[in-house]
Amino acid sequence: MCGIVGAVSAKDSTPFLLEGLATLEYRGYDSAGLALLASDGFSGLQRARSKGRVAELAAKVKQEGINGRVGIAHTRWATHGVPAERNAHPHISAGLAVVHNGIIENYEALREQLQGLGYAFTSDTDTETIAHLIQACFKGQIGEPAENLFSAVQCAVGHLKGAFALAVISEEEPECVVVAREGSPLMLGVAEDGHYAASDASALLSVTKRMMYLENGDIARLTRDSITLVDRLGQPAQRQVITSSLSPNAVELGDYSHYMQKEIFEQPQALSNTLEMISGAGQLQPGIFGAEAADIFPQVDSVLIIACGTSSYAGLTAKYWIEQVAGIACNVEIASEYRYRQSVANPKQLVVVISQSGETADTLAALHHAKAQGHTYTLAICNVPESAIVRETALRFITRAGPEIGVASTKAFTTQLSALFLLTLLLAKANHRLSEDDEKAYLDELRHLPIAVDKVLALEPSIQAWSNHFANKHHALFLGRGRHYPIALEGALKLKEISYIHAEAYPAGELKHGPLALVDSEMPVVVVAPNDEMLEKLKANMQEVSARGGQLYVFADGGSAVKPSDGVHVLQMPEHYGLLSPVLHVVALQLLSYHVALVKGTDVDKPRNLAKSVTVE
Repeated sequence: MCGIVGAVSAKDSTPFLLEGLATLEYRGYDSAGLALLASDGFSGLQRARSKGRVAELAAKVKQEGINGRVGIAHTRWATHGVPAERNAHPHISAGLAVVHNGIIENYEALREQLQGLGYAFTSDTDTETIAHLIQACFKGQIGEPAENLFSAVQCAVGHLKGAFALAVISEEEPECVVVAREGSPLMLGVAEDGHYAASDASALLSVTKRMMYLENGDIARLTRDSITLVDRLGQPAQRQVITSSLSPNAVELGDYSHYMQKEIFEQPQALSNTLEMISGAGQLQPGIFGAEAADIFPQVDSVLIIACGTSSYAGLTAKYWIEQVAGIACNVEIASEYRYRQSVANPKQLVVVISQSGETADTLAALHHAKAQGHTYTLAICNVPESAIVRETALRFITRAGPEIGVASTKAFTTQLSALFLLTLLLAKANHRLSEDDEKAYLDELRHLPIAVDKVLALEPSIQAWSNHFANKHHALFLGRGRHYPIALEGALKLKEISYIHAEAYPAGELKHGPLALVDSEMPVVVVAPNDEMLEKLKANMQEVSARGGQLYVFADGGSAVKPSDGVHVLQMPEHYGLLSPVLHVVALQLLSYHVALVKGTDVDKPRNLAKSVTVE
């Protein structure tokens, strides 16, 4: 989603702001802009905006000679108003500039009120409303006249409804940046030469690894030498300064052509890192999910998994594991739907929220809803240890996938699956459903998982050869059964996301109940065919496709006896991996989508209309 960068520095902040925006490009955006207070102290506020990539903005900034020690910058992903320079941030109101992530729900009423006060709007955005609102608070047109920029922002925030992260600068106070957070992530960087702000830690790494994560309701004033911070009640507050574990090298592309390719091939190491705590373990300890896990897990009588997109498919896979191995009922809810329906709370239910970023707005709101319903057994599975979701749950498991830059999730998904399998085993132990022999066998399989994934990656040339068959197609079907149906869903999502081929997934047994009407020689049908208890049923479903002239592309386990023939293309997977087979099959589907996108020439890492971190509803 949108990205924010801000700086109050002893030196020209322009290079940092542009570098920070470039670092945030992976989040998805359609325009970019910055505003600086001129270093000479006389030129006042300078602004540059452009539709398109950060490189275009950088060229414009250089051409116009814009520079300054105090500044804010932004990449915009359109919500209110089309992608256009007039809608790009920062937005200005008489010498005051604002950048904003999130959505202001009451902006229309505020806009009408401000227009009545004489403010003229030049954009279609909700953000311009914030700029004029702060200005009106400054002047006393709304409330008492503000003493300074900080109090004007406090006044304005009190009138906003929705989710937001703000950074504000003004000619009236040229030595400070004021920031505020409610719902959307925002953090501060503490360095020797000044203070910085960003919506993502990666944007701060070029200047500091010392960071302060703001909490909802926080408002802070940054100068070169100080940070003044208050909470939502206006009381002075302190937030811990932590040293980020992120490395600047972790977000570099290296020798790969795309971040998605890099992240697909990083999966063996990501899985090794995530499973490091069991590398020498003879048995699992609940403490890997938090100190309270040993007390909570024996009380759990059901599981509710809440997530969005790819993370929800990880949850659907885990449903099969949890019910089969742990013998506990499991339900999976789409986060954006769960909070808006009447549900029945169960105090013994474990609520599991899954998010790569830990800031997914729908998932975070669903967690708040679950807690308001009375749920106290809450668990976060997340890739970012300092994120909001992690801070707000009783238990947590941090996947160690490392930064994931490509919009289409790969290594975050497989590490989520590994975490969910660990959860399955611990719930089974707590429910007296896991023998010592089975526990040892499952741990051995988990330890071998990175090697098994590496063998799948070796199939890349064969998968690449298939990609040409999809280049001129407009639709595709993905089929799976049992615990591999969610993997078919994930495979279809990947193809949609990065190649723009319409793809749908079905449980293979559902073909005859409607989707079979679509099958012809122009409709490729991708089949996930593990050598499990559903294989013979799946073969019958494949025959239904062949009989209608469909083209089958089958990822088959060894020993499955699925043979290639006319219209049936078979790629032999290296080994059958039992319950963990979904992890191997999804890696093959990731490679297929990646190479199809290459053939089609789409933007693999930044697909149109999509964003990496979805921080608005």
